[in-house]
Amino acid sequence: MRSRPTSRLRPVATAAALVSLAVAAPAHAAGETAPERPSGVFLTVTGQDNTWVRGVLLDCVTERPGHHPHAAEACAAIDKAEGDFEALPAKSGICTKQYAPVTVSATGVHRGKPVSWNKTYGNTCEMEYSTGAVFRF
Repeated sequence: MRSRPTSRLRPVATAAALVSLAVAAPAHAAGETAPERPSGVFLTVTGQDNTWVRGVLLDCVTERPGHHPHAAEACAAIDKAEGDFEALPAKSGICTKQYAPVTVSATGVHRGKPVSWNKTYGNTCEMEYSTGAVFRF
C-alpha cells in the first residue's frame, strides 16, 4: 500500500517554484536586448488536506492581467492594501462555523515589490470575506 504525502506545503512550494521560473530573467546572447522581465503574482487556493488546488497569475502592471476573472477588482484591492496581503480590505458578513480549511498563497512581484504570503482560513466563506476578489477565481 502506498502512502499519500501529507505535506501541506507541497502546493505552496510548487507554486513558488513555478513563479520563480516565470519571474527569472532568461539568459540572452551578448548584443541582444534583454527580454522584458515578467511581473505578476501567482495566486493559489488549496483545499483541506490538499484535496484540490486552483491557481492563477495576476498581473496588475501590464495590459495582460492574466486569467483572473476579477482582475481589475483584485488589483484595486491589492493596490489599496499597498501590496500587503495581510491588509486586504475585508468585508463583514456571516459565515457558517463549518470547518473546511482553505489555504491561500501569493508569490511573485506586485508593482516591483516581491510578494510571498500565505494564510489558512476556516472555510471558503471566511476567505472570501477577508480577501474579496483577490482569491475569487
